[in-house]
Amino acid sequence: MSSVIYYGNSTGNCTNVDYLLKRYYLPVMYGAICVVGVVGNLTSLLVYVVQVRPWRSCSIIMVNLAITDLFYMLSMPFLVYYYTRGDSWMLGDFGCRFMRFGFHFNLYGSILFLTCLAIFRYVAVVYPLKATQLQRKRWGITACVVVWILAGAQMAPMLQMISTVQNRNKTYCLDLASNDPAEVWWYGWMLTALGYLLPLVVVCVCYLSIARELSRPAPLTGNWARAKARARRLIVLVLTCFIVCFLPYHILRALRIYTRRTPEVSCLLDRWVHAVYIISRPLAVLNTVFNLALYTLAGDQFKKAFLSLFKCDQALVKLRGLVTVELISKPNTQTTSGR
Repeated sequence: MSSVIYYGNSTGNCTNVDYLLKRYYLPVMYGAICVVGVVGNLTSLLVYVVQVRPWRSCSIIMVNLAITDLFYMLSMPFLVYYYTRGDSWMLGDFGCRFMRFGFHFNLYGSILFLTCLAIFRYVAVVYPLKATQLQRKRWGITACVVVWILAGAQMAPMLQMISTVQNRNKTYCLDLASNDPAEVWWYGWMLTALGYLLPLVVVCVCYLSIARELSRPAPLTGNWARAKARARRLIVLVLTCFIVCFLPYHILRALRIYTRRTPEVSCLLDRWVHAVYIISRPLAVLNTVFNLALYTLAGDQFKKAFLSLFKCDQALVKLRGLVTVELISKPNTQTTSGR
């Protein structure tokens, strides 16, 4: 396998752009996402645990999504350290498997949680009479248990495919697409079909049905207008996450494996495909940042709970009062000066 994997700097007329991206781009991107993800998800969990009451099914899904993101964020410093050292892994074979497993578990677990959220939202909007029953905690718990089991089952074969590789007195912890292409080819397509494309179809069907339902005439009350606006923002956010974060990664991972399965591919093409694939990997992790915005649109009073927990609501009331006083006093000042 080492004959088809490139290590370190390039030789001859080939390029080392992929090596440079791993050495400088990945640590910066992963480090920034890690900081934002840890702070954001810890804050989100604190709000849900301390302030949000009562918990509904969507609340339980959001909490599990935050836990999934947080677990992976806490492991990212080791990955940053690995790439900063020039692909030199120091934590053993088990640590390598755990690291790569965590990346994909977070990725496909997030996709499944977002799919559950779309299904729950679809039932609540299209079949409002069933919404009360669906908001019960047991449905949220059942959905999360199913997601954890499915995500674990999808990732189980990876534990046999991921391993460390020794080359030139260095230990490498290879990502999935850089392992044996004969093994990961079928598995990569299975993950793409069942772990990404199928949930994408379900999400699109659910949100198209929701958009169609929201376009129908309804009483023009303030609450209804705000609910429609929030639902539309939620649709845009989730679909953007699926397209911007997940789609490039799956396309480029398949292309990366394909170039490694094809012996006649030149070194230059292989390196550039690898480089673009490297760029897509932090984009896939960027879904954790999108999830932070998702909490405020989930419809479980997260925004109000956040403002109340950190006393931001009192500050906003005082600020509005100052602005109101200022606006009232200005006309009076102008009237007096006109006299």
